[in-house]
Amino acid sequence: MGASKATFLLAVIAAAVLNAAVLCSGGITSSFVRKVEKTVDMPLYSDIFKVPPGYNAPQQVHITQGDHEGKAVIVSWVTVDEPGSNTVLYWAENSNQKNKAKGSITKYKFYNYTSGYIHHCTIRRLEYNTKYYYEVGIGHTTRKFWFTTPPEVGPDAPYTFGLIGDLGQSYDSNKTLTHYEQNPAKGQTVLFVGDLSYADNYPNHDNVRWDTWGRFVERSVAYQPWIWTAGNHELDFAPELGETKPFKPYSHRYHVPFKASNSTAPFWYSIKRASAYIIVLSSYSAYGKYTPQYEWLKEELPKVNRSETPWLIVLVHSPWYNSYNYHFMEGETMRVIYEPWFVQYKVDVVFAGHVHAYERSERVSNIAYNVVNGICTPVKNPLAPVYITIGDGGNLEGLATNMTEPQPKYSAFREASFGHATFSIKNRTHAYYSWHRNQDGYAVEADSMWFFNRYWHPVDDSTTAQS
Repeated sequence: MGASKATFLLAVIAAAVLNAAVLCSGGITSSFVRKVEKTVDMPLYSDIFKVPPGYNAPQQVHITQGDHEGKAVIVSWVTVDEPGSNTVLYWAENSNQKNKAKGSITKYKFYNYTSGYIHHCTIRRLEYNTKYYYEVGIGHTTRKFWFTTPPEVGPDAPYTFGLIGDLGQSYDSNKTLTHYEQNPAKGQTVLFVGDLSYADNYPNHDNVRWDTWGRFVERSVAYQPWIWTAGNHELDFAPELGETKPFKPYSHRYHVPFKASNSTAPFWYSIKRASAYIIVLSSYSAYGKYTPQYEWLKEELPKVNRSETPWLIVLVHSPWYNSYNYHFMEGETMRVIYEPWFVQYKVDVVFAGHVHAYERSERVSNIAYNVVNGICTPVKNPLAPVYITIGDGGNLEGLATNMTEPQPKYSAFREASFGHATFSIKNRTHAYYSWHRNQDGYAVEADSMWFFNRYWHPVDDSTTAQS
């Protein structure tokens, strides 16, 4: 056995002992008290929002996965002066051959706002585990970026995801993004659980704040994919302004590969990435029985091959298990419908946002209830997912600090602080999860646990001792 493998196994064993013995029965409410400060958005003149120099310079550059397997990337950007070229020039790091991909251009109006020219271009047939450079703005002001494709889909492909939600564009938002960028765990792709710009919090849903947000996050999302989930602040439903099409700004600006997973709408879809199968659901699209989202998920879950992608991860905006008084039980109807499937198909973890705080649940389920038996209390269930609320990105609405008391047994750890998390898959059986609050050093873990895969290694990974 090599030294690195032995070190890894010792770390797993030590973590398992701590998980089983150190913490008391029941959940923990963190004793950390964040200094009470008002969350304030960064002003429009902030350097964070600076428009790149040059005529018709591409801005708000962002990428996401462009197919189901991880061999394509969607590159998106905005030009302001004129449409300009919709071509992306790209090449592998060690190649002299430059390739071209041609995209599409769109724009939209929202009340008294008219967007710039929004470009979307899908680069296909990429090689796995390869660094690519790409250029946009061909013919005017060219800007150059890069990204690295994931390893080939397979059961033991290691990969590290970042987790961010409800980010907004406040000073705290900037701290969250900086903390993620500086985290030594080095996330390779962000799983974003919804609520991007919070433009709808401004008068007339000021869509200028969609532009500033795009420039703010470009420093990360132009270099690594962010996997998008739609939240309530993406709805932009404003009939008082004559705007009655939900998700209008979001759906014009942020494209996802929904058709690759046979979805009929961009708000629910799936991708494979390394050893993970990621399912994105929409809390704010119809999800009841017979609806398109319901029928899609019913067909999607049996397709997951855990011998190929052992880690089954679900992203949704509104949490199903939440012990804060903010948005309490808003995800309940969706939970009632879909939770039995999550247990049946052994989902490993569900990440949500919406509540502006942090919480991690035990592996619990509440699927025994019917209208006559009265069995309506969550119980520990080794086949159930862990539910993690990570809506603590830092938006201007501030923290959720009012918690239900006493802390329910399904809640393993909770804290009202801003931060982000990482989920680092080691192999088909083990993944290491850690949450990082903004007030700490970049490497400090405020909460963590070893995940044991529900399909390949379904042993107890609870961080609280059995009562």
